[in-house]
Amino acid sequence: MPRVPASQENVALAAEILRRGGVVAFPTETVYGLGADALNAEACARIFAVKRRPHFDPLIVHVRGIGDVGALTTAGDDPRLERLAAAFWPGPLTVVVPRRDIVPGIVTAGLETVAVRVPSHPVARALLEAAGCPIAAPSANPFGYISPTTADHVEQQIGAEVDLILDGGATPHGVESTIVDLSGAAPVLLRPGAVEAERIEAVLGLLVRPVRKEPVTAPGQLDSHYAPRTPLELLDGRAGPAAPGERAGLLAFRAPEPGVASTYARVEVLSPRGDLREAAARLFSCLHDLDGAGLSRIVAEPVPSEGLGVAILDRLGRAQAKRRV
Repeated sequence: MPRVPASQENVALAAEILRRGGVVAFPTETVYGLGADALNAEACARIFAVKRRPHFDPLIVHVRGIGDVGALTTAGDDPRLERLAAAFWPGPLTVVVPRRDIVPGIVTAGLETVAVRVPSHPVARALLEAAGCPIAAPSANPFGYISPTTADHVEQQIGAEVDLILDGGATPHGVESTIVDLSGAAPVLLRPGAVEAERIEAVLGLLVRPVRKEPVTAPGQLDSHYAPRTPLELLDGRAGPAAPGERAGLLAFRAPEPGVASTYARVEVLSPRGDLREAAARLFSCLHDLDGAGLSRIVAEPVPSEGLGVAILDRLGRAQAKRRV
């Protein structure tokens, strides 16, 4: 499928494809999304078909700003939504709120809530403006696999099945949006992501952190997700040498000791200086590189469980869980 630079002309072309019921891959500040007109149920069904995504997993709806949210939800006057919008939109925060009937059931997985966010990436914002409709867009990859942070990742995984890929370069955050549920009396952290929970709590107060929530009410809640095809093991501490003769890969937080690194067939370092923001931005790209290296397995070092480290550990834990199912 055509992969084109995200020029003004090509954004206009992508918008026309969306209005005709097509699907388009485009960059956001988190990962690349696979978008369709969120109010067109048939178009959104193509998202599920392309991703091979189960229909019980709802989609996130992207809009231009807080002014567009009222058409999708009955929570427009919720002061918590207003405070979060003022603090974090445009940006990588998704809120789950009660939905209006205009939102097709396929988008919400039949739930009475809808997940909404306002992206900050200039290409995503230009596409929303040109299309003139809300865009439902999960990550542009096969369901359960590593999220795409470049147009190359999209093209390699699902390029033949989408109508257009807008190439806007590597995504800056590299992990998905944080999801907060505002549909109940207390705000609930459904998925850690690119906005640290501590920053949200500074605006809203304490978030409820459920161990497990049933049914699935937002993307990225399944135990098994974000996984490479190569078996991955999340370690408790720093990696030791690989076994003699084993073709293993290492996902290190910081640069490993030379004697350790030399025993691995491939080493990817998330952040030589130990910066969690850099580590988050590189996470999926490093996993893609390791997964394509013909390894027998991948071992991943943990990162500090604070700030963005919580989101990184969440993704690595779910990637490891996939190998156990």
